[in-house]
Amino acid sequence: MPQVQLPIFPAGTTLITRELAFERREGRVVYFHGHLPVFTHGVEDLASFRLFTSQLIINGTATQGQIERAFGVPLTTIKRGVKKYREGGAKAFFAPAPKRQGHRLTPERLRQAQALLEQGESVPAIGAQLGVLATTRHKALEAGRLRRPKKRAGR
Repeated sequence: MPQVQLPIFPAGTTLITRELAFERREGRVVYFHGHLPVFTHGVEDLASFRLFTSQLIINGTATQGQIERAFGVPLTTIKRGVKKYREGGAKAFFAPAPKRQGHRLTPERLRQAQALLEQGESVPAIGAQLGVLATTRHKALEAGRLRRPKKRAGR
C-alpha cells in the first residue's frame, strides 16, 4: 500500500502565487488572498487540504506546479485530487472508501458454499471443495454473505 506523504506547512507565511499564500497558526493552516483569509483547516486535515488545493487548480488560481513547490506534495497526488474533485465534487474527499468485494466468492460460489453449509459441511471442507481460502470464507460469514445454519436441538 502506498504511503501517504503529508504536505509540509512551515511556520510563517509562504507564497503559493503572487496573490495567494498560506500560514500555519496554532495547529491550523490559513490561506490568504492578498491580506484576506479565504480558507482554513487543521494541519492534520488531509481531505480539506486536497479539496482546497484542487479547487485552486480547477479555478485557475494556482497551477499544479505551484502547489507542488509550495507544499512539497508529489505531482501525482495533486493530479489524483484534481481528478477526484472533477469526478465527484467536494463530497468525494469526505466519503468513506468504498468497500471492496472479493473476486473469489462469486454469487455462484456463494450459493454453492451456502448449500454445503446447510448440508452440515465444515468450513475447511467447503474451502477445499470450492478452492477458496479459509479467511475468505470467514469474512463472508462475518459480513453476512454466508449464514451458518442453526443447530438443531438434540444434537
